[in-house]
Amino acid sequence: MDDATLRRWMTRRWFFGTWCVVAAFGTYAAMYGFRKPFTVGTYGGADAKAWLVTAQVVGYMLSKVIGIKVIAEMQATHRAVSLLGTVAVAELALLLFAVTPAPFHAVWMFVNGLALGLVFGLVLGFVEGRCQTEVFVAGLCASFILADGAAKSVGAMVLARGISEPWMPGVAGLIFSVPLVGFVWMLTRIPAPSVRDEAERAPRQPMSAAQRLVMRHALGAGLVGIVLAYLQITMLRSLRADFAPEIWAGLGLAGQPALFTVSELWVTLAVVAVNGSLVLVRDNRRAFIGGLGLSVAGLGLALGALVGQRLGLLPPFTFMVLLGVGMYVPYVAVHTTLFERLIALTRERGNIGYLMYLADAVGYLGYAAIMVSRALLPQRDEFLDFFTHLAGGLLLVALVALLFAGAAYAQSTTYQVSRSS
Repeated sequence: MDDATLRRWMTRRWFFGTWCVVAAFGTYAAMYGFRKPFTVGTYGGADAKAWLVTAQVVGYMLSKVIGIKVIAEMQATHRAVSLLGTVAVAELALLLFAVTPAPFHAVWMFVNGLALGLVFGLVLGFVEGRCQTEVFVAGLCASFILADGAAKSVGAMVLARGISEPWMPGVAGLIFSVPLVGFVWMLTRIPAPSVRDEAERAPRQPMSAAQRLVMRHALGAGLVGIVLAYLQITMLRSLRADFAPEIWAGLGLAGQPALFTVSELWVTLAVVAVNGSLVLVRDNRRAFIGGLGLSVAGLGLALGALVGQRLGLLPPFTFMVLLGVGMYVPYVAVHTTLFERLIALTRERGNIGYLMYLADAVGYLGYAAIMVSRALLPQRDEFLDFFTHLAGGLLLVALVALLFAGAAYAQSTTYQVSRSS
């Protein structure tokens, strides 16, 4: 299909929507092939693995801090090259990881995380600020739910083919390289937001440091509440993702690689359906309130799943799916709806990328703190109890923080003015 034909097809709403979802989902899913397969290895024991996870998380967290400036200021014409460049650096780090002896190989996991932390903001820039953004970003977020399990399954299969643990992450990354290039090409063919998009969702533009400060003040205390909730959920989802083998083993279902993918497929379907449905709400205020309501309901579901598991009322698979759904609904809502509709409400000059990297920097700082204190993490046979107790506390704090954010915006002068306009 030549460019002229593709442009004509892009004028058809269904084709444009499908193209954007596939491009965003595929790009970020392929990125997971460079980030997550290594977590299925043991690398000599829980403590050694924790060092490697910590190194990658610290790099990823630092990348989010850097991204507050880099992603906020990124010009549209530089996104694709930057995206491919960061992933190339991540793959090179994985190959150097394979030939570097322990414990020095952890440096390359740090570099891997440092490079990959910018990918989400680069992809997000292609699809934000549009009338269908909730659907596009729900597709993007679906990738880091489903692809997390799929990447682990690929890593496990690579190991089963006789590839050694040090080489497994790099080999898995090479497997994902070809689809990554194809999906990035698809992103580059997405046209700029239309006049209608900008009228309904506000223009999205690169931001200077002064403009970032103005936006933080405009969004006020409610932004603090959302970021605090996001911090708790980021720590929880990261533990659940990076230590999935330990959690499944504690549930009595060790050694079944397909579980990583099958469980997250059900989570993905539910979360995308729930969060994507808010695209049907054109009124920005109502959509924002709906996003908060769904987030609170999701946290309630996750807490209920924990109670059910502790009481022995839920089978292991059902517990993991319900916990995943309840945890990911608010996590994805921050990406798809809360920040998107806040910008549309306030009409502040800026982009979602800045707000997401602000939240991600805080979220991954919290998770990095957990991993740096990895001596507190129990051994494999005790990890499930540790995880469920910690999850309960994190979910309760997140719930209170979101209720605070809702109350803050209900009383905000900026929110009231935007609401009545």
